[in-house]
Amino acid sequence: MTDITWPVRPETAADIPAVHAVNAAAFPTEAEADLVEALRADPSAWLPGLSYVAESPDGNIASFALLTRCRVGDAPALALAPVATAPEHQRRGAGSAVIRAVLDAARLRGEALVLVLGHAAYYPRFGFVPASRYGIRPSFEVPDEAMMALVLDDSAPVARGTIEYPKAFGV
Repeated sequence: MTDITWPVRPETAADIPAVHAVNAAAFPTEAEADLVEALRADPSAWLPGLSYVAESPDGNIASFALLTRCRVGDAPALALAPVATAPEHQRRGAGSAVIRAVLDAARLRGEALVLVLGHAAYYPRFGFVPASRYGIRPSFEVPDEAMMALVLDDSAPVARGTIEYPKAFGV
């Protein structure tokens, strides 16, 4: 991986332009950057303190991970999306560092469940497994291995049912 240490922390208001730039640079279009702005504007989705950044050695924002409120059936859950790393920092551990930090923050808040639609070869390293194992499914077609869940609190029963994403996701 890398010998770089990636300091991670919650996003601040001063980070918003850099977060937008990282998301715009990490994806082929600005759709993910725009998604973050739409989620930020939705009080039913946005959870202060669950938007995290990793800093590069020069202090710039290298990576970003966001958890927002979604639902599984009637139960609250979290959606991990987007996760973005500036191209010059990809494959060097910044994305993993920021994902671990935001998941730890969610655990500390007492959240029970995180969902992610992503690469089946990447997210299992954080403990994600196919959501179908828990009887959780999206409302749209997606390969089973790409829709994943991470149970943060084993003491509570895991919600089952269909995922309801915030409106900004457009699904």
